[in-house]
Amino acid sequence: MLMAISVVACTSSKQIKVTDEEMDRLGITDREHLSEASKRALAWSKDLGNEWFIEFGKLEPLKGDLAYEEGVVRRDPSAIIKANGKYYVWYTKSVGPTQGFAGDVEEDKVFPWDRSDIWYATSEDGWTWKEEGMAVGRGPKGTYDARSIFTTEIMEWEGKYYLCYQVVESPYNVRVKENISLAWADSPDGPWTKSKEPIVRTADNGVWKGNEQNRFLVEKKGDFDSHKVHDPCILPYKGKFYLYYKGEQMGEEITFGGRQIRHGVAIADNPLGPYVKSPYNPISNSGHEICVWPYNGGIASLITTDGPEKNTIQWAPDGINFSIMASIKDAPHAIGLNRTADVEKEPTEILRWGLTHIYNNGNYQSIMRFSSRRVTSHVAKGEKAD
Repeated sequence: MLMAISVVACTSSKQIKVTDEEMDRLGITDREHLSEASKRALAWSKDLGNEWFIEFGKLEPLKGDLAYEEGVVRRDPSAIIKANGKYYVWYTKSVGPTQGFAGDVEEDKVFPWDRSDIWYATSEDGWTWKEEGMAVGRGPKGTYDARSIFTTEIMEWEGKYYLCYQVVESPYNVRVKENISLAWADSPDGPWTKSKEPIVRTADNGVWKGNEQNRFLVEKKGDFDSHKVHDPCILPYKGKFYLYYKGEQMGEEITFGGRQIRHGVAIADNPLGPYVKSPYNPISNSGHEICVWPYNGGIASLITTDGPEKNTIQWAPDGINFSIMASIKDAPHAIGLNRTADVEKEPTEILRWGLTHIYNNGNYQSIMRFSSRRVTSHVAKGEKAD
């Protein structure tokens, strides 16, 4: 027998019909007394299964040049690609301790990713890596990328290679704007040509209050990305190029999910741009570093660290309208996906192994290897699964 149940969520309501079998599966037996939690459960998509649910294993150290090195920051690995018979990865590299904003921001290193350049390494097996050198360096004094370039991603398209990354100019104060730039090459070993200006900039509709270096004082907050645009990743999708990025808003708040961080997307007809921000931005309610991959005609996204929907895997059939597919725990930070994986084998195949980073101490970070596995059942010791 089918019975209509009224489900109210925020400002909208909808009628759903639930079978006795579905009620039994969820362990909800009294139709006359439904808690808000039961109503939400009954409204969940009936297609939700365990194909998206995974658990991450213990991080493992790399060998060779990417092993931890005191005095050196290596972090934010890009996706891994394969070329010339070996794996390639790009990453943020800097040296020296972090001083923060308390000292001289003109001279000091305020963040681990401050005063950074983009380097790259290669590997035969994904474990032992050889550092090949700098790929893209900072620009000369007075340019838009003079202070630091960092948090890069790689895209290979029609025999060319594209690195998108964050840029910041001096001085690196708390109100400085951060943008996204691009470099391209005919070989993963370079040489790289940098764009003459950023390809995605912060929104310009926020207004600071006063002249004090305080990022929480605003007269108008503006768009979700009015302060910074971070962590870019370009994917070829449906004949266009989707540049996913993280936005920070002027006067950023703390919500019930933590920091008010969200994602957006800018779309172009050509890898070099121009990139136009989607009118549907922001396209997430949560997240930190961008981790996206194609699956089943749409785009999947791992949402971590910040916001009320953190620690979820989401999927959008159109690359814009994302729904939660699984809730997870202990996800690595700043994931570098293995782009050589068969993304259509199953939705999380690309997460079986890849790279991430850890904080070895307050000043230095190193790149590590992560792994994951699908979880389809829960059994006690000695018990047999179905």
